[in-house]
Amino acid sequence: MSQASLALLLRAVKLPSFALHYEEAAQTAMREGWDLPRYLRQLVELEIEGRRVRKVERMLKASHLPATKTLGTVDTARLPDRVRQQLSVLVQGHFLKRAENILAFGLPGRGKTHLICAIGHELIHRGHSVLFTPAYSLVQGLLVAKRALALEREMRRLDRFEVVIIDDIGYVQQQPEEIEVLFTFLAERYERRSVMITSNLVFSQWDKIFKDPLTTAAAIDRLVHHCTILELTGPSYRANHALSQTYNQNIKEDN
Repeated sequence: MSQASLALLLRAVKLPSFALHYEEAAQTAMREGWDLPRYLRQLVELEIEGRRVRKVERMLKASHLPATKTLGTVDTARLPDRVRQQLSVLVQGHFLKRAENILAFGLPGRGKTHLICAIGHELIHRGHSVLFTPAYSLVQGLLVAKRALALEREMRRLDRFEVVIIDDIGYVQQQPEEIEVLFTFLAERYERRSVMITSNLVFSQWDKIFKDPLTTAAAIDRLVHHCTILELTGPSYRANHALSQTYNQNIKEDN
């Protein structure tokens, strides 16, 4: 059998890493005196790692997470001490098994979205499915599904994700229909699946989102029953960046 034929057969049985590495591994085996089991083990390990990498790539694509908002780009030195401690635990993903939620609060520019997305990236690399969506986009998608009499199907699609990240929940347009589908979504996931939410509004201001006091209380109750709260304080990242840019520009002009 030719090498080309063998490569085709390996790909046909869905062993692409075998096909890619078997020649190189064979040369290494002859050079280092491996026996057949050692050679096969090397190829199996390469195939397992290749499948893991491809799975992560698929999950990252499906997640819609911003590619640059990773743990490596978080300025952890600027995080409050408590948040830094919470972060080291949350990235391990144990909260997902308990269907717990993460709620990140803070004024605009404090890094809420970046931090939550960074956790999302880490979860995917640990094999967990994640979906990132702005709150308005989630609500509009649910509304479209409801009007098409397909809300249950859309809920099932979202349920495939172990955690849904809802960014900027305070910016929902607050029409009755929008409030209804958002509450329905949160209620459906309660104690079954996790959500991670960012908000500029503290709980005492959530009546601006859900309008009705009873609906507001019910939504908060479901979210906080099992949750971790991240409070992002300190100066605005964006404001500091803008000031730094202005300062640097002034220095260049003076020189």
